[in-house]
Amino acid sequence: MAATGSEKQGAAAYYVSTPIYYVNDAPHLGHAYTTVAGDVLTRWHRQRGEKVWYLTGTDEHGQKIMRTAEANNVTPQAWCDKLVEEAWKPLWEHLNIANDDFIRTTEKRHTDRVQEFVQDLYDKGEIYKGGYEGPYCVGCEEYKLPGDLIDGEGEFAGQKLCPIHKKPVELLKEENYFFKLSEYGPKLLEFYAANPGFIQPESARNEVVNFVEQGLQDLSISRSTFDWGVPVPWDDKHVIYVWVDALLNYATAVGYGANQEKFDGTFPANVHLIGKDILRFHSVIWPAMLMAQGLPLPGKVVANGWLMVGGEKMSKSNLTGIKPQDLTSHFGVDAYRWYFLRAIAYGSDGSFSWEDFSARYTSELANDYGNLASRVAAMVGKYFGGALPEATAAGDAERAVQEGLAKAVATADRKIGEELDFQSGILAVFEFVKQVNGYITEQEPWKVAKDTSPEGQARLATVLYTAAESLRGVAVLLNPVMPETSQKLWESLGAEESLGALADQKVQDAGAWGVLPAGATVTKGAVLFPRLEEKPA
Repeated sequence: MAATGSEKQGAAAYYVSTPIYYVNDAPHLGHAYTTVAGDVLTRWHRQRGEKVWYLTGTDEHGQKIMRTAEANNVTPQAWCDKLVEEAWKPLWEHLNIANDDFIRTTEKRHTDRVQEFVQDLYDKGEIYKGGYEGPYCVGCEEYKLPGDLIDGEGEFAGQKLCPIHKKPVELLKEENYFFKLSEYGPKLLEFYAANPGFIQPESARNEVVNFVEQGLQDLSISRSTFDWGVPVPWDDKHVIYVWVDALLNYATAVGYGANQEKFDGTFPANVHLIGKDILRFHSVIWPAMLMAQGLPLPGKVVANGWLMVGGEKMSKSNLTGIKPQDLTSHFGVDAYRWYFLRAIAYGSDGSFSWEDFSARYTSELANDYGNLASRVAAMVGKYFGGALPEATAAGDAERAVQEGLAKAVATADRKIGEELDFQSGILAVFEFVKQVNGYITEQEPWKVAKDTSPEGQARLATVLYTAAESLRGVAVLLNPVMPETSQKLWESLGAEESLGALADQKVQDAGAWGVLPAGATVTKGAVLFPRLEEKPA
């Protein structure tokens, strides 16, 4: 049985990848959704103290890119260069994406290795020459099975459409080279059965298993009707099929054929994060290619759902292609990173609306979280001159808060770090925030402060220390999700000087109690989540 990324041993990196994105246009919310999820996941594992490798990049070959470049009167390479440098990389920097590498499929470090990989399969007899005729979707860069197509209506009446792009397919006939994918159906089914968590969510796994059980066709791995791609090494009249080229980025980016030590310490990916519309490529074609080459398979292929607006998948063609910057300029980058993982269960389709974002921002971020941080800092400043007091009068109420933090840490670590259930992990932290707010409401420190006896002042000190120590734990837990806000809170609590850098705090240790030392300087900094202005036109 093939090994998987989940079986890596020793100091191997926790390796997470996004899809490499087509550069036929600028990135939209869907691209950012997957990339932010990968960033939160890898930041989480970094704060576990693990070695991490996070890969993203761009897919720059194929007919779709060629046609887009032609429509803009530039070469495909010039088009890709412009989009990558002016749109893709700047957005990831804007969203605080801490990727370790950015792979472009037009880079020599990739194209040379792709040719070597395909040549090796050819030499092993895994590839043969033949002809193919069938419906092809340029948007998907994929031959479609007749049963997958839908009937067109309106302007497309009488035509067969791609079910994803809702546009007519093209009937193509060409001489191609084929990979013997059909021979890998039984091996794939055996692998799925032995590794039930390989494809997630369960609905995606069922779809793939049913598809493979119906029997696989051999895969056309070359195109001969255009030349924008990696040449087939033994026949330069053909270019390698863009999906074979693209999938290999997960190997070439970590040293396949060039840096064996890096490759052995990184490959295969623990998690491939993908959109559900490219599920079959990653859970059927990719593992079959790896099996043919004798390489280990990834640990998980996790398909996120679609972002929906008005009941339709978000896209530029239906006028719902909202740019991430449209939201970050209004709500802020950290709130943007938080919202989509908080509001939508990862793996499911989810609806987005400006009104929902505004309501959650105001209720959970500004009122619950931001106001808690502001109140605690203000009271420490008012009653203790900004010096965090020592807790000497703890009782059952404080023990309940300590237990609440420990529970939040355990739940969030399991949900985010292991199950990729970002929503439940974030909710666990915010349930604890609500618990601390409730604790302050019940203890009424503003009333306790009126008791100037030693007992009263000890009680006041204990309440405020408990609240501040709770916020320390929250700052650590939310750092992978909202790094800028967490850093501000960390500094406000005086934790930077007393405990060191926030990035060095392990999430699994966030629940330890009494970490923030008495005497730390607590300051009331800028409001973490400012009041929202009017919705822009």
